[in-house]
Amino acid sequence: MLSPKRVKWRKHQKGRMCGKALRGNTLFFGDFGLVAVECGRITSKQIESARVAMTRYVKRGGKIWIRIFPDKSLSKKPAETRMGSGKGNVEEWCAVIKPGRILYEMDGISRQEATEALRLAGHKLPLKVKVIYKSEAEMKASAALKAAAPGAKSTAAAGAKNE
Repeated sequence: MLSPKRVKWRKHQKGRMCGKALRGNTLFFGDFGLVAVECGRITSKQIESARVAMTRYVKRGGKIWIRIFPDKSLSKKPAETRMGSGKGNVEEWCAVIKPGRILYEMDGISRQEATEALRLAGHKLPLKVKVIYKSEAEMKASAALKAAAPGAKSTAAAGAKNE
């Protein structure tokens, strides 16, 4: 499961989840995505179980990107422990999610297949999500860029550089 290799602070405070996602709210890698509709925390186990559900449905076809990472520690005190005596030990890692944040992206499969795979992944998560798509024009443009030789600059970028 996902967890950071090293952190600046071992135990985090709870914090607040208000506002909308300012970063990570547009499709960047794939043509289909799963976006959060409400705020919440997603643990590393939930991120992994949603990924497994998607991968199983598409039978390891296409490409999947995970756009979130659990970098906040959650601590818990043992059961039947009296109040006081400090903060509990770190039990798991979670990612703080705000509305509008893209959680997963997919590419290389049909729209119907991607919709169903992302829907199944959404059932594994503790917050409301919805499936989003790139428009047809954006899909054609991204397909043209992918078809171009890797490492080669696009003609539009090269033309702008020459001017």
